[in-house]
Amino acid sequence: MTADAHRVVVYGPGGVGKTELASLLNQIGMSPLFIDLEEGSRFLNVTRLNPSPTTFDELRQVLQDDQLWDGFNAVVLDSLTKAEELAVQWTLRNVPKNDRGELATSIESYGFGKGFTHVYESFLPLLGDLDAHIRKGRSVICMAHECTANVPNPSGEDWIRFEPRLQSPTGGKASIRHRVKEWADHLLFIGFDTSVDREGKAKGSGTRTIYPFELPTWWAKSRKLADPIPYFQGDAEVWRQMFSK
Repeated sequence: MTADAHRVVVYGPGGVGKTELASLLNQIGMSPLFIDLEEGSRFLNVTRLNPSPTTFDELRQVLQDDQLWDGFNAVVLDSLTKAEELAVQWTLRNVPKNDRGELATSIESYGFGKGFTHVYESFLPLLGDLDAHIRKGRSVICMAHECTANVPNPSGEDWIRFEPRLQSPTGGKASIRHRVKEWADHLLFIGFDTSVDREGKAKGSGTRTIYPFELPTWWAKSRKLADPIPYFQGDAEVWRQMFSK
């Protein structure tokens, strides 16, 4: 592994500017190639694969194509949430539900909990493909959508928080969400800034902040960043801090 290459996962609500943030990597001299599974970058001036992969096999093939990545020093995968959907489709087409070789029509068709395990095992090689780029000195920046998750609290009342929208069955077994958090060097949450008045009403002005640390309201972590970073349109400050020597 090289210290210059980072595994980054960025998540947040729709429209908060996750893909826009990745498009600002060129401001710090990086040359990313976008794998845009959701066409979220079509209004941005970025270099992207055309056409984009439409199956899990195609996604893995382009990541393993060394010639394709010559001249690029970053992989942008938009998004991990969509990649997981492709892994589900791959699982249904390739993993039989019984010894007779019959294919499943849904994850539930495998039986209690088994479908989640199959998808988890199908998805993990994708992280291996991304790690191969890390070993070659390319950073990997992955987008993910957000969801709210219940947090069990043994010492009091449970609460909810924002987490990446990835598979995470109750109990944590076969959790792609937990595995991705462990895998990432940086798990960044982008949120719209809000405040609550005395009447309990939330207010916001549309400003945004990038959070590199965890609070009860969201998952986040970073091996380098420590403080919240205001996210202004067109501002690549988070990348400057992350990739500074």
